[in-house]
Amino acid sequence: MAARTFIVGDIHGCALTLQRLLFEELRLTRHDRLYLLGDLIDRGPRSREALETILRLISAGYTINAVRGNHEEMLLNACRNRDFFSLWIENGGKATLQSFGVEDACEIPQRYIQFLSSFPYYIQLKEFVLCHAGLNCLAPDPLSDTDSMLWGRDLPVIPERLGGRRVICGHTVLPFPKIAAGLSSDRIILDGGCVFTGREGFGNLVALELETMALYKTSNCDL
Repeated sequence: MAARTFIVGDIHGCALTLQRLLFEELRLTRHDRLYLLGDLIDRGPRSREALETILRLISAGYTINAVRGNHEEMLLNACRNRDFFSLWIENGGKATLQSFGVEDACEIPQRYIQFLSSFPYYIQLKEFVLCHAGLNCLAPDPLSDTDSMLWGRDLPVIPERLGGRRVICGHTVLPFPKIAAGLSSDRIILDGGCVFTGREGFGNLVALELETMALYKTSNCDL
């Protein structure tokens, strides 16, 4: 079986939806490569379970890599600065604490903190750069502006400044038809707003297969 490459958008603690996407829609195998676009945690009810799913698959020999999202960054900062802790809680961090059964970010087991700390801000593939939010192609070095990779929105992509590569990112929620319409653009956004089940057009966890540019989606089954 030929190896396939999948990119998955923001999971936000929706572990059951992730499992359904990977094994019922994608039918992921150890031959495939899986990339995650950050924001694995927060907002949804099962952040710990989402991380455990990924760690378990890695231990079982699956090839999985993730880039860092702003929610991972907020959690990693939450132990060092109480202002960051408040910012994290205001942006869905409480759901992550509840999934771990703790009251403070510093109580989350180090295994998970170290895993999130290992995520790079971007990953370069042959034809694409993967990051969470976007790239500032107007910066002297677009790959040094990590703030834009975590928080940027509506940032124009200039492939010539990225070695001819396009950008695949998440962070900005889009209804599925708009995600599909953007596949030919220089900035492909794969955040289907999985946790926003009450908003029309959202509530999907979305994956892209690079070899075929086929989109897959799974409706939220966690909420």
